[in-house]
Amino acid sequence: MKKPQALRQPTQQEIQPILQAFNAGHIEQAETLAKKILKQFPNAFVLHNLYGNALAGLGKNKEAVASFRKALELDPSVAEIHFNIGTLLINMNRTEEAITSYKKTVQLNPALTDAHYNLGAALQSQGEFEQAAKSYQKAIDLEPGFFEAMVNLGVVLQEQSHLQPAIDIYQRALTIQQDAKVYFNMGTALKNEGKLAEAIDSYNKALELEPNYAEVHSNLGEVLRDQGRYDESVLFYKQALEIDPTLPVANYSLAVYLYDSGDLAGALKHFKTSQFADWEERMLYCLYKTERYDEFKKNLDELKAVKHNSPFLSTLAQHYAENFGEENDYNFCPDPMSFVFHNNIPELKGEHNELREALLKEIRGADVSEKMQGRLVNGVQSAGNLFKRSEPIFQQVARLVEDGLVRYRKNFEGSDCVLIKSFPKKIEFASSWYVRMKQGGHLNSHIHEEGWISGALYLSLPTQKTHQDEGSIEVSTHGDEYPKKHDNFSTKTIAPEVGDFVMFPSSLFHRTVPFSSDEERICIAFDLKPAP
Repeated sequence: MKKPQALRQPTQQEIQPILQAFNAGHIEQAETLAKKILKQFPNAFVLHNLYGNALAGLGKNKEAVASFRKALELDPSVAEIHFNIGTLLINMNRTEEAITSYKKTVQLNPALTDAHYNLGAALQSQGEFEQAAKSYQKAIDLEPGFFEAMVNLGVVLQEQSHLQPAIDIYQRALTIQQDAKVYFNMGTALKNEGKLAEAIDSYNKALELEPNYAEVHSNLGEVLRDQGRYDESVLFYKQALEIDPTLPVANYSLAVYLYDSGDLAGALKHFKTSQFADWEERMLYCLYKTERYDEFKKNLDELKAVKHNSPFLSTLAQHYAENFGEENDYNFCPDPMSFVFHNNIPELKGEHNELREALLKEIRGADVSEKMQGRLVNGVQSAGNLFKRSEPIFQQVARLVEDGLVRYRKNFEGSDCVLIKSFPKKIEFASSWYVRMKQGGHLNSHIHEEGWISGALYLSLPTQKTHQDEGSIEVSTHGDEYPKKHDNFSTKTIAPEVGDFVMFPSSLFHRTVPFSSDEERICIAFDLKPAP
């Protein structure tokens, strides 16, 4: 008995013209032939597959996906079809659907290296860094020399602040291929790890491979700045801008240098060009510091109307209001002195506390570069982000400080200001560092422009005082030599004990009161900010 036409499959001879058209590069002809023969054989898996490939080759992605899905209705077990659909969906910016297709691909064929890699890339684009890392690692396990997978694995590890593992995989990738971008990424990881000399070496290797890599010049300037080599840092910022005059980070970094050097007019120009980070607040700062009050007030009011969650803007609004006797109507934190929180970490209290002693030993012996800090007198500050280092004790203390931040939020819950209502749901330390001061040590008044909540955990304090405030922290609504019309700004001095912490809105000025005894004052400072 003859098979019904709908169930009959095409012969090799009937398919051959389509294959010949493909082989000759005649994709439109292959599409036409496949479409025609499909009318005769609507249940032929091979024809739906060939038709899908022809449509994909012509850029008809939507139609190609539909054809491949018809093929899967006939045989859902073919991993390569799921892979093809995933690739087309990525091209159509339908990433979530693509992830589903790639997951089905690796389920059906776990040995398909490219599917693991593509799945990793799709997850990475969605911010699913932990899952992306697993997919990249599977691709590397299958193909140990897979350079691109190694590089991307390093990136997603770096995004999760797994800095040393990221550095390790970058180094492995560089044994396969010398690449300026990899050296750049590794330099940034080393910088954040606090290994400044190694970061400089990595950036220099990137420049050997690609001398006109503007971002490398800019980042190299930042590391040199952290080492206190300010004149050299400026040369690298300017070199970056010669290569790319619009580079945001280089314009911003040069502006900060000019801002700190007192050239506020030059800083204004580069902040405006940068359009980077808190450039608008920095421009307001320049206007306020140069007492261009009419321009300042106009720009302040315009920015307050559209930006409701800026601690730096809150500093400027608060100071202007107190300075000119006006009400502060910027609701980020209009009464910052009421949000100072002095508490302690019980696990670090006690005269001979083992955890604290171990932490102090680690700080004194840590392989961390020192960062130059212009406001710090008779002291040193660690580079990098201390709580993102891999040492277990820093990770343990980070968790204790996180608990303290949870207490901070709970203590002020119900408050109507943006500081508390929009308090970061995920605790992420934008920065953390230790500060070690010796006799005469102090830190001049400043704010942390990039923070939300700032704080310090006290591990060692001077005990021999000539007056009670020595070594204390002072918070105030005035500082940093802002122009002032009077001396009636709010100020509070807190004398912490060992094991205590003090947390406050990052919009508040703070300083350390100098101490005269021959003892060491050690604290860990930190900033919390909302995750991007």
